[in-house]
Amino acid sequence: MDRCVVLVDAGYLLGAAASLLAGEPMRSQISVDHAALIRGLRERAEADTGCDLLRIYWFDGAPDRVPQPEHRRLRVMPRVTVRLGALTRSDGRWAQKGVDAAMHAELTELARNRACSDIVLVTGDGDLLPGLMSAKEHGVAVHLWAVQAADGDYNQSEDLVAEADERRVLDRSWITEAVRATEPSGAYPPRSASRPEIAAILSAPLPESAKNGSAPVPPVPPHPAAPVPPSAASAPPASETADDAAAAEAEGEEGEPADSGRSTTGVPTPKDLAGLGRPAPPQPGHGTPPGATLRWSSERGWVERGTPGESQEVAALPMLAQLTTAEQRWADREEDITAVSGDPFEVGQVFARRWQERLSSPGHVQILAREYPRIPHRIDGELLRYAARFGLLAHKDDQIDEHDRYAIRAGFWREVDAPVAGQTGQTGQTGQAGQPGQTVPDEDASVAEQ
Repeated sequence: MDRCVVLVDAGYLLGAAASLLAGEPMRSQISVDHAALIRGLRERAEADTGCDLLRIYWFDGAPDRVPQPEHRRLRVMPRVTVRLGALTRSDGRWAQKGVDAAMHAELTELARNRACSDIVLVTGDGDLLPGLMSAKEHGVAVHLWAVQAADGDYNQSEDLVAEADERRVLDRSWITEAVRATEPSGAYPPRSASRPEIAAILSAPLPESAKNGSAPVPPVPPHPAAPVPPSAASAPPASETADDAAAAEAEGEEGEPADSGRSTTGVPTPKDLAGLGRPAPPQPGHGTPPGATLRWSSERGWVERGTPGESQEVAALPMLAQLTTAEQRWADREEDITAVSGDPFEVGQVFARRWQERLSSPGHVQILAREYPRIPHRIDGELLRYAARFGLLAHKDDQIDEHDRYAIRAGFWREVDAPVAGQTGQTGQTGQAGQPGQTVPDEDASVAEQ
């Protein structure tokens, strides 16, 4: 039958493209327009073989074989079938399992059933050599495509190259029609200068090695619009108090000096920044304000915790699920598959945009803004569960990576910042949302417990 089939080893194609364009075989270094890439593969395959395309098979790995955002977009494209192997982490590296076996099985099955006359293989793995030879024995012409190697040499198995009927190299000009090297990850540029204190935290570098509480928090001047309580004038600076407490705790009972290896400088963590300007929570045994409880969401319903929590006004803020109709839920799912890339910052923006658009009262946004930089627990848990759909979980312990949480919440506040900044600009009031800081990540709570 005069039809062609394309079998794509996504790990090879995108890894080689990253090496060519970014100098490293890491897919995080490139951005891919999958629609343009599929279109380019189809046009090139039909031109090279002189046959109409039957189907493009996209073979890739995914943690627990759960489709990632790119897989969800690919599998709804016409003439595209996604086959997923497992993606496992060993010794700090990700490795695909089962992808080669799946490609071998598909290759031999297509040839045995005479489903096509030409097969295009986009791979460099010599493990496919038996399948390639079997396809040739069944009368199928095998075209082997390579991605231009960064060093000008081969990046394919020599035996595979020798056995192929036809060979083509996808050069840089062809690759760049659908693949681009990403800019070095850095600060998120502020959208608006109307609230420089938020722009400052969003443009701050991500914390690298500092953990919550391990780095001192630099003193931050109060917001110009926020009055300073008289008691604050005579109180010692917050940074001195924090340093004294840390030193006293480190000395211990025998007066030993603090660990000399402890870091004394570094980027303040979100938890450090969120504590600025907020009263310290009462310690166990020192009493708790009457009626103050912290509510945490879980799969088992509401669980009361004996620590100070949110005001009733904040706890009553509606969750996105309560604001979403069945029709909107289907539309959201379609948008997630076709338009949302899965970038953590973008995920936070999309969630915040939907939440704001569906609110019945604009006052809810003002209530939320007064909690800045802390996202109310119910909404924050829902946000992280939404982000987990895009493969942002660290599958070892079912927690979202610290840097991803930082970016997710930064994106959330960036989206909230636009309407709030416009409203405060008209009224001349900023409220507590003007305090510098960042959303507090719950380091010890898994997404299921948020």
